[in-house]
Amino acid sequence: MERREKEERRLRRHKRIRKKIFGTSDRPRLCVYKSLKHIYAQLIDDESQKVITGVSTLTPGIREKIKNGGNKESAGLVGKAIAEKALALGIKKVVFDRNGFKYHGRIKALADSAREAGLIF
Repeated sequence: MERREKEERRLRRHKRIRKKIFGTSDRPRLCVYKSLKHIYAQLIDDESQKVITGVSTLTPGIREKIKNGGNKESAGLVGKAIAEKALALGIKKVVFDRNGFKYHGRIKALADSAREAGLIF
C-alpha cells in the first residue's frame, strides 16, 4: 500500500469521526496527531475555534525526558502532561478525537495515561 493511499484512508476516517465529535468550552476536543518521530495533543474549543493548550514530544519539559518521540512511553508522557495542563485550567471532561488513527499503540497509550492522570472521556 502506498503512503499516499494510506494517508487518504486516514483522512476519510477522520472526516467520518469529525461529523460526530464537537468540542465546547466546557468539554473541549482532545485532538491527537502522530508522525513517525513525534506525537502531538491539543485541547480545542470548536465553538470559538481556538486551541486552548497543546503538548507534544517537542515540548521542552518532555523532550528532556525522552530519547525517542515515536514510541508508547513518550506518548504516555504526552498524555499525562496534557491531562495535567487541562486540570490546571479547570477542565476535567474532554471529547477524544483520534484524528482518523486507529485506537491502538501510541494513540491508546496517550489516551490511557490521560485517563489515569484525571481526564474523563
